[in-house]
Amino acid sequence: MNKTVFTDPWLLDEFSRFTKLKSIQKDETLMEPGDIIHFVPMVEKGVLRVVRKNEDNQEIFLYHLYPGQTCAMALNCCQSQKKSVVKIIAEENTEIRLIPISLVEDWFKFPEWKAYLNQTYSHRFTELLEVIDLIAFNHMDKQVLHYLQERAKAIQSSTLIITHQQIADELHTRREAISRLLRTMEQKNMLKLGRNTIELNA
Repeated sequence: MNKTVFTDPWLLDEFSRFTKLKSIQKDETLMEPGDIIHFVPMVEKGVLRVVRKNEDNQEIFLYHLYPGQTCAMALNCCQSQKKSVVKIIAEENTEIRLIPISLVEDWFKFPEWKAYLNQTYSHRFTELLEVIDLIAFNHMDKQVLHYLQERAKAIQSSTLIITHQQIADELHTRREAISRLLRTMEQKNMLKLGRNTIELNA
């Protein structure tokens, strides 16, 4: 357990005794919508990508989870005893700490844990508002650029190995529209297109 997140020795002891470490490979799906939630994931190493998926399998990117972070959506679902409403994918080879849902509320007795959850909800709420703003108030080019920048930040590289169809799926639009937009963005020197690659310009 990363001791930079928590310092309470009693909480750290419970982490070591009751949680499990799990490794997942790049592009592996950790959770799907409709899954019964038995645990809450907390990233130890690597990055997870969280997307919303509807009944027609259309997806939209929500946010990333970095080391020391957990998923507010999963927390909300387990506390309200609902099934998962998001899909969680490994952006790269990732290690996560599996926290049993029975401990989420039990650990409220630890002030650090309670503060951590409050901070998680606050941070994710802000990120979700940014997503809503991008969808509601900005042109598609800003949505695409934001999405690409977030994916690049997650892998710490300006070059993304990604197809136009993948972008279209997670931004809930058509591949043709994404392809046209990316070509326009390339003409504006915002990025460089390759075969299933996109290189962002600084």
